[in-house]
Amino acid sequence: MERRRNIALIDGNFRRRAAITHALAGSGIHVEPFEDIDEITLRWPRSGAIMVADHGPAIEELIEHMTDNGEWLPVIAFSEEPGTDRVVKAVLSGALDYVEWPCDIAKITTAIELAESAAASIGSLRLREARARSRVQKLTKREREVLAGVADGLSNRLIGERLAISPRTVEIHRANMLTKMGAHHTSEAIRIAIESSLIG
Repeated sequence: MERRRNIALIDGNFRRRAAITHALAGSGIHVEPFEDIDEITLRWPRSGAIMVADHGPAIEELIEHMTDNGEWLPVIAFSEEPGTDRVVKAVLSGALDYVEWPCDIAKITTAIELAESAAASIGSLRLREARARSRVQKLTKREREVLAGVADGLSNRLIGERLAISPRTVEIHRANMLTKMGAHHTSEAIRIAIESSLIG
């Protein structure tokens, strides 16, 4: 007997939400519809995947909620006639896949299958990466530049030369950077930067 698939659907457009719910239910997928991120946070799903309409900051807000609460479920973004830049932005924000609606339901079921199979192996990795990214995003541009210099193994003097600022100013940026990232020492800040994909 085939396992029943669950998907949470977040879409502020009532007609589209109803159409997608109806189409997926017809293919044996249990759909839990939600109007927005606030609504899903009140009844967070225990399993399955989340399909979210790519509208405004919806994907970023969803990933931020999962990061803050340590609850990671695979995210599939969708929209009507998305441009390449939009798809790339959604994936960089944390979506595992992107589908265009309307589409053949087989495309969505394939995306759900791939998301579920990837969930176990990359869930904790994605969560760590999202957490690290949110910590790095607190930094100013200059603090990120100092962090990159630290990660390259440069001294305050050499970072200062690279950025055309004094070693003392580098020291101040470095202290602020550690505080904002919640890092107790430089090696921890470098680990966070690597996890956030800031440095490779």
